[in-house]
Amino acid sequence: MTRPQPARMYANVHLILERDGQLLLLLRQNTGYADGQYALVAGYVDEGQSSTAAAVTEAREEAGLDLCADDLDLVHITHLQDERGESRYGLFFRPRTWTGQPVNLEPQYCAGLHWFRPDDLPTTMIPYVRHALTLALQGVPYSEWGFSPPHRAPQDSGALQ
Repeated sequence: MTRPQPARMYANVHLILERDGQLLLLLRQNTGYADGQYALVAGYVDEGQSSTAAAVTEAREEAGLDLCADDLDLVHITHLQDERGESRYGLFFRPRTWTGQPVNLEPQYCAGLHWFRPDDLPTTMIPYVRHALTLALQGVPYSEWGFSPPHRAPQDSGALQ
């Protein structure tokens, strides 16, 4: 019998940036993934990089914002499986503070930065990001996305086999 192999998973970070009761979203373009859909400022964690360092880097590179890793609160983790069957963790951080004004520093990949009220998020949003963001704002720390429902054994009749 062959033992299952441990999963090799990527991690990505997402930043829940709030100002005046609104959330900052970016509109993706020319990336080959979810183009035309809204997402949070986000990116992959590179090999050898901490998750908080990745979040600081993405904030600076995508939106021109400076934040400190010590000011990041991890508010949600989503374990997701994509359409190719690959797993990864989405780590959703909420910075307590940051400096700078958001500016689109990657216009080749981002059609614009926009502010939305949490109760009026765009319908054209990456579904798992919308799912995780909604749960994060409700204080739910963990979720899963894209996995088949777990197999459930038939109800036990109470008889011994």
